[in-house]
Amino acid sequence: MLTSRRFLPSTALLSAFEAVSRTGSVTAAAKELDLTQSAVSRQIKTLEEQLGVELFIRERQTVRLTLAGDGYAREIREALRRISSASLNLRANPHGGTLNLAILPTFGTRWLAPRLGRFLAANPGVTINLVTRLSSFDFRLDSIDAAIHFGHPLWPGAELTFLMSEKTVPACSPDFRDRHGISQPSDLVDVPLLHLTTRPDAWEQWFADNGVPPQTVHGMLFDQFATAAQAAIAGLGVALLPTFLIEDELKRGDLVASVNREMESKERYYLAFPAERADYAPLSAFRDWVVREAAL
Repeated sequence: MLTSRRFLPSTALLSAFEAVSRTGSVTAAAKELDLTQSAVSRQIKTLEEQLGVELFIRERQTVRLTLAGDGYAREIREALRRISSASLNLRANPHGGTLNLAILPTFGTRWLAPRLGRFLAANPGVTINLVTRLSSFDFRLDSIDAAIHFGHPLWPGAELTFLMSEKTVPACSPDFRDRHGISQPSDLVDVPLLHLTTRPDAWEQWFADNGVPPQTVHGMLFDQFATAAQAAIAGLGVALLPTFLIEDELKRGDLVASVNREMESKERYYLAFPAERADYAPLSAFRDWVVREAAL
């Protein structure tokens, strides 16, 4: 069913509205759009007439959004951003396809990025755009085709493809281990521990798995594995780190297992994507490839 033209205003009208709503000035919007003030005013008036809603309150030489206009401006701004992004992606890769992928920062840096060359070589028509995200989001409201998800297989409105499990190890610098005389799990109770904000119960779980009585665990907080790993290398404490993300540091001896007790995480890595994008060619190709890579 075709939507009434009344509810599909032209891009020119919406651009004028967005510019005025953002700058709070017809004059500033006119300068930005390279139009006259009267032309911008006419576009705003036309849009209000089409919608049958007053979008601005006029006060002498100034304008301000009505309550309805403020809510409309937020949605229109996002819609125009998505149109612009789609156009940019098409122009950058007119003969292939673009995959917008949200990644976890350290996973993307340490695991995915070094392997991406193989995918791009096998799929020369595909462009991948990467953006870092630490938490789930709504695919309906964000111009992302897929995301790397770590956690339980739950993401409302999305399908998930299993990638890999994960083992963590209590890692620290060799000097820190020797200086604190760490040789068994209970020795970690009295040393500085480094925590990930996204995994607040990890240390409690590790202690429980290793027979150390439950207790309140304190220490420095980090929002990314990379910074926690660097802090551990610098001798600031012990961090529970995924072994596959610190392979180089372990090989070089920058980090060591404070005690040789790995813990398998209850959560897993998944590729998440909206069901309606499952057959999108770049996503389908990436999904098949990343599953194979994760299995190596």
